[in-house]
Amino acid sequence: MGQEVLIVESASGFGEGVSSRNSEVIHAGIYYAAASLKAKLCVRGKALLYPFCESHGVSHRRIGKMIVATNAGEEEQLESIRQRAEANGVRDLHWLGSEEIRRLEPMLDVVSALWSPSTGIISAHGLMTALLGDVERHGGVLATQCRVVKVEALDKGFNVHCNIEGQAYDFHCLRLVNAAGLGAQAVARNIEGMPSSLCPPLVLCKGNYFVYEGAAPFKHLIYPVPEKDGAGLGVHATIDLGGQVRFGPDVEYVFDESYDVSMLRLALSIAAIKRYFPGLDERRLSPGYSGIRPKIVAQGEAAADFMIQGEDEHGLPGLVNLFGIESPGLTASLAIAEFVSERLQAGS
Repeated sequence: MGQEVLIVESASGFGEGVSSRNSEVIHAGIYYAAASLKAKLCVRGKALLYPFCESHGVSHRRIGKMIVATNAGEEEQLESIRQRAEANGVRDLHWLGSEEIRRLEPMLDVVSALWSPSTGIISAHGLMTALLGDVERHGGVLATQCRVVKVEALDKGFNVHCNIEGQAYDFHCLRLVNAAGLGAQAVARNIEGMPSSLCPPLVLCKGNYFVYEGAAPFKHLIYPVPEKDGAGLGVHATIDLGGQVRFGPDVEYVFDESYDVSMLRLALSIAAIKRYFPGLDERRLSPGYSGIRPKIVAQGEAAADFMIQGEDEHGLPGLVNLFGIESPGLTASLAIAEFVSERLQAGS
């Protein structure tokens, strides 16, 4: 028997926050701790995402990625990354020496690199449009400008109280998935019976991107070794589907949800980029856009895994909360959907 699906969206359109303000990269599953949800769901998500793009006409390219080392110490970090990737089931990485790197990317100044052939780029908007199309073909509905105010937990299901442009709108559902991104904690706190102790903090971690005007210096994605604190993957070079290069994101902890790109961040990014791309023409860089990672640990703390809570954790049948869905959330999205569906079907 079919089930009705209602997507409640507080903005005027879908995917205007975390889902669209990212690098639009299909990650391979390289960096994440073995057996973590990020590792498992990224690898599974990548396996689902490429066929989905093919079958639904979503623009994408399997462009490949170099993770580069600029000195011997970073080569050691690359070896650790390779071992972690292998533990995660990513076994297509291989080493590139200096001559091979110069042949593939002559603008780089690095000593070695790991090559990831299964990393790609994707149109995030195209993916979301295709997903919404599937929902609507199966009778689902998207309600925009609809903000959740309060959720009552019943013996069976939930009464959800919303506000649509000043007007009250209520509905009943048997299952409730809280996938509100930066708003997930606020929604959870408004669910009756949800233990406040299980609602993690929301830490806003901004990432700024800078566009590189003119001819692209690279043909592939270029990533430095990741940030030592695990907060980000370093200021990397990505290429959009139109062929334009952008650098970012950096790591900037903020207190408010603002998407302005500050020129003060540019100097810091330039220094990071020049470590692997000394020929960078600073005049060609301009502010692009920014996104905010919905982190659940404070600055300086060890990186956290995805937090996906079901009945086993909070005791409310039919409720699944998703917290801290940052990178590789886009790559993992279809696998996250599978995981959530399995938890709902199991009643946990």
